[in-house]
Amino acid sequence: MASIDYPIKVVARRTGLSAYVIRIWEQRYNAVEPERTDNNRRLYSQEQIERLNLLRQLTKAGHSIGHVAKLPTQKLRQLAAESYPQGRTARGSSEELPTASFLGECIAAIKSLDATALDDTLQRAATALGALGLLKQVVAPLAETIGALWRAGTLTAAHEHFASAELRVFLGNAAKPFGATHNAQVLVVATPAGQVHELGALLVAAAAAHLGWRVTYLGASLPAAEIAGGARQQRARAVGLSLVYPEDDPQLESEMTQLRALLPPEITLLAGGRAMPAYRESLENIGAITIESLEHLGLTLDDLRKPAKKAKR
Repeated sequence: MASIDYPIKVVARRTGLSAYVIRIWEQRYNAVEPERTDNNRRLYSQEQIERLNLLRQLTKAGHSIGHVAKLPTQKLRQLAAESYPQGRTARGSSEELPTASFLGECIAAIKSLDATALDDTLQRAATALGALGLLKQVVAPLAETIGALWRAGTLTAAHEHFASAELRVFLGNAAKPFGATHNAQVLVVATPAGQVHELGALLVAAAAAHLGWRVTYLGASLPAAEIAGGARQQRARAVGLSLVYPEDDPQLESEMTQLRALLPPEITLLAGGRAMPAYRESLENIGAITIESLEHLGLTLDDLRKPAKKAKR
């Protein structure tokens, strides 16, 4: 029997999964069953780390964690080989996956301000990867890449606004077949005042819609009172905020504090995005749930569907 001596922090670093996601996959889906120390700390084997890596790759490829977590490790290896042929994986800098081609085509279309080419590429990616695969493998890295190129001066604000406008239409249309029922939980999505980049917020809105939530998208750079008013009017279960740029806004803490004060206690506040770690302490001080990834967002929204169960941070 292999030695079981890896704590969860090491496993998180080696798999690219957050400790939160690892615990949820264990508790909800029985993905792995770690040993426990006398003081109840989890310890994982090398085989379990491999299994978690495979599960991460497969969910990144668009598979449902609820399905793949039930499969034996050998079957996971087989699926991973089919999803990433010739030994390629979802991690590492040298892979040549089909998604890299889609991403490159999207960036070229945005640089050319070519709406037809961007829509065509997104349509082909959606057909090849499925709805959630498109969001995880193309739209999420596309948003990150656009932000990086904008900060480097390779793309202008016009390119970023063009991409946001086109993705808003495309993702809105793509989510229509997943239209939520009238009594579905409501998520209000926006970016707070001073946060003008909305690609992250669009991604959150699309992901939540695909997961069965009724989403009200309010747009970018809204004052706290406006966001709170929209959430109250919609009787939202949660408010999702995207924080992308800047990372050093001195006004954001007071905006977030005001928003929390204006929201009823039953409305949960979620915050994620590239700039979120810079504001993590302030967000946690007001009880906001900080979101690390799309996977984390999905698990958190699943928790919020259950009124009797308090969402975990």
